[in-house]
Amino acid sequence: MRFRSFIFLMSLLCLPARVLAGEVTVRLQDLEQVAPGMQVATGLEIPPTDVSLPIVAATSDTQVATLLRSYDARGLSNSFEGILYDNRDRGHSRLDPKLYPRLHHLKYGDALEQKDADYGLAGMILYPAVVFGNSSTAITGGVEARSLPRLAMTSRLGRELSARLYRNNHIYIYPEHRDFDEVDRFPAHWPYHIVSQGSSGSDRPFMRAIAATLAAFPSDTLDYMKEHGLVAPTLQMILRRNLRPVNQLEHYLAGSAHRPVLNGSEVRPERMVGHAAALRPEDIPPMAQIAVIEEDFRDAAGLAQMSEKLYDTPSAVARIWRGFEGIKTLTISAENTVDPMGKPVTNTWRLLQGDPDRVRIIPVGDNGQQARISIAWHDPFDVQVTSTEGHRQIQTSRVDIGLFASSGREQSAPAILSISFPAHQIRTYGRSNTGGLRLNSINYDALGRDTYYDPVLHWSAPWTDTAIVDTSGTLTEWRRAFSGDGMVETTVPADNLFNSHELSRVNGRPALDYVQ
Repeated sequence: MRFRSFIFLMSLLCLPARVLAGEVTVRLQDLEQVAPGMQVATGLEIPPTDVSLPIVAATSDTQVATLLRSYDARGLSNSFEGILYDNRDRGHSRLDPKLYPRLHHLKYGDALEQKDADYGLAGMILYPAVVFGNSSTAITGGVEARSLPRLAMTSRLGRELSARLYRNNHIYIYPEHRDFDEVDRFPAHWPYHIVSQGSSGSDRPFMRAIAATLAAFPSDTLDYMKEHGLVAPTLQMILRRNLRPVNQLEHYLAGSAHRPVLNGSEVRPERMVGHAAALRPEDIPPMAQIAVIEEDFRDAAGLAQMSEKLYDTPSAVARIWRGFEGIKTLTISAENTVDPMGKPVTNTWRLLQGDPDRVRIIPVGDNGQQARISIAWHDPFDVQVTSTEGHRQIQTSRVDIGLFASSGREQSAPAILSISFPAHQIRTYGRSNTGGLRLNSINYDALGRDTYYDPVLHWSAPWTDTAIVDTSGTLTEWRRAFSGDGMVETTVPADNLFNSHELSRVNGRPALDYVQ
């Protein structure tokens, strides 16, 4: 009998101890519809953090692990309380659950999996928690192939949901997958996502760094950010303020810290963790927000009379240059940027990307509450980006202007105004009689030149239009030269240009898939 008791006791001692926080399952019945395309997981119950578990894997010997253990031992860490990780590629590129044992991982019930609610671009479900996640997927087939961030930017619902996630303490990491290689194909830039250079696996350095940074916030600081919807903007600020090339405030306010795509080699997680641990609630900057007051961009412009207004969201505005003007102007307001504690806000406007000789930004008001912006036409130009091997040049056709807000010692993540140019068109401009820029010609034949264009936003036509002006400089007609063998020329009256065209659009069959 004693022998059997001994065996039983030994079997109890050999049972595996609980070493992971485990999964939190969201089911269809947990969701409440609150808006078209938007549900809130009001029925989801998140267990309290098990502080008996290690805050970081015992086998981890990194500087980040040492810092987190120190903060945790002194009661300075929030212990991952109320934080969820959401993997949206069904384990294809997942944060290792053993790395942060206290962190709960989100799991989807069978009915939601059947609806693909667990897969691809996030935004259809809001959670009563701080959420970070990832999906190493993209649309890989058809002419509409694109990364998930570009998918969101070029769809109305995707833009709305991405902005809503950002305001509700959710942030996701997606690979750029062929949208930022030799050419920058993003029509805009925004702070709503973290976009990694590369494909599958390129998101992992960011996942690990964001998880550690979230764990490092003091509890009262994290509670303040959660209450005021400032978790995602603050994470973007910390990530970019501590990139490898960014060592001073002026570096942070420059374009090199705010490329739309980041390389994992730029991430300094130990600095991010230290930065987060030192922040008090009064240090947290407000969410930078912008709105257009006046502008030259129109609802119908260019040969196809399509809208130049891609989107207007609280922290990002995007325009597409379709019209024939050589210069366009906007007046942008930052007056929606408010500090939750009621402290005065100072606004700083910076050109993040573009030719400084072709962009003028004039702040208005003592604290830069508005900015008058004028932009001249840009042909495609090169910018320097970071790669695993060092630096490289990439061609872009977009101007980015950032608004940084401060109510204390920290500058916010920027709100971003983007203006993209139709790089698949070849335009020439000259000086008008009044000294301004006047369009001389446009070659529309992207298909004939085998030049890429985004068929969701743009089109192609097999001709070149050349402006004919009289002695006073007034446009009288267009000379239209058709491409190809036996090229034919015709003329089109200036006032009938928009009724004299047949444009080519191409359509494919987009299919969301893992990216390699």
